[in-house]
Amino acid sequence: MEELYKNYIGGEWREGEAAPNVNPSNTDHVVGHYARASAEDATAAIAAAKAAFPAWSRSGIQQRHDILKTASDEVMARKAELGKLLSQEEGKTIAEGMGETVRAAQILDFFAGECLRLSGETLPSVRPGIGVEITREPIGVIGIITPWNFPIAIPAWKIAPALCYGNTVVIKPADLVPGCSWALVDILNRAGLPEGVLNLVMGRGSVVGQTILDSPDVDAITFTGSVGTGARVAESSVKHMRKFQLEMGGKNPLVVLDDADLGVAVEAAANGAFFSTGQRCTASSRLIVTEGIHDRFVAALAERMEGLVVDDALKSGTHIGPVVDQTQLEQNQSYVGIGKDEGATLHWGGDRLDRETPGFYMQPALFTDTKPDMRINREEIFGPVATVIRVKDYDEALAVANDTEFGLTSGVCTTSLKHATDFKRNSEAGMVMVNLPTAGVDYHVSFGGRKGSSYGPREQGRYAAEFFTTVKTAYTLP
Repeated sequence: MEELYKNYIGGEWREGEAAPNVNPSNTDHVVGHYARASAEDATAAIAAAKAAFPAWSRSGIQQRHDILKTASDEVMARKAELGKLLSQEEGKTIAEGMGETVRAAQILDFFAGECLRLSGETLPSVRPGIGVEITREPIGVIGIITPWNFPIAIPAWKIAPALCYGNTVVIKPADLVPGCSWALVDILNRAGLPEGVLNLVMGRGSVVGQTILDSPDVDAITFTGSVGTGARVAESSVKHMRKFQLEMGGKNPLVVLDDADLGVAVEAAANGAFFSTGQRCTASSRLIVTEGIHDRFVAALAERMEGLVVDDALKSGTHIGPVVDQTQLEQNQSYVGIGKDEGATLHWGGDRLDRETPGFYMQPALFTDTKPDMRINREEIFGPVATVIRVKDYDEALAVANDTEFGLTSGVCTTSLKHATDFKRNSEAGMVMVNLPTAGVDYHVSFGGRKGSSYGPREQGRYAAEFFTTVKTAYTLP
């Protein structure tokens, strides 16, 4: 058998049950064999992180900066190699894989800088002669559980701030895509992290993830994934009275108003709904279109979809790669059937495709004549499936956009400053886009949603400190 990529626990590489990492563009190709950790391995990783915390939490800011900066430089230097690995294990196009890798490097670089910008407050007390200091301190052992759709960016945007602020880490990546997390952990540890500060336990959520949830020695958990699993993370965390941060589902609306630039609106919809195979929690899955532009928009979007090439993620000219695995493909196809059964019109696409290599290929699908209460407009599909909802005017569009249990991101296409301003104020989402795809965010600003999409402090940028630190207020009488 090929080399086994091992788990990393307490500064040592440890073997485990070998599991193949299969390429969704070519299921005959195994990207590599990765060790699945046991519950005992996960427990050992938590113990190692706990033991390493006292020293690391008091480490110098220059040391932390240098480690994160060194790691950032290596990720950037290896962007072609790591981007290819990402595309092979997840199915994103090579351009998207390299773009995500660059983003991971930028995140590491940003938090290297944040190490040198740690700050607090010095205030006078209301009582004369007493000084007040407000500082931020690390929490302890951070459990990180990441999804399969962003195999290197999401691990980076959780690991980097955890280390920046002096925490130690146990990370469990999604079982489908262990390769990028393995590479990132290897890079960070070779950059100079002390033993036990960063630990990698790959494998099944029912084994490794559950051990992290059950451990009283995990001081905080940051999770990105399904709503159901997020609820379990919350329940276990309340039991242990620890901090938790959840990023879960989305059913994101893109509103297209009569006065929109048609070309801008079509490109925003196509990019947001179908690129990355629709496998983004920020994808534009509901296209809410006013009557005056509806027919022209649908015709132009269908024409744009006809030009999208679905093929091997590594092939030049591919716009949309495969779905990540058979289970996700079957879920996507089932929702195409559900939409038809509900009375929606499958206006374009939705077919399973065959290509030169065996893989999980699917035409992007566009439904029209849909109603807001249809399942295809209520439930997250997480594939290249978009629906069009026809509405009368802006007021109805805003109401339909907000009529969802989710609230991650939303968008509006309009040339009206009045409507753009009103939408930014009244959209019930954590992130709002004007004349842009709902998917696509910067690495240096906050990320997160409202309602059923997110819980806890925001991720990324300087807002990450809200989760990865705790605030201390100290009073001194000289």
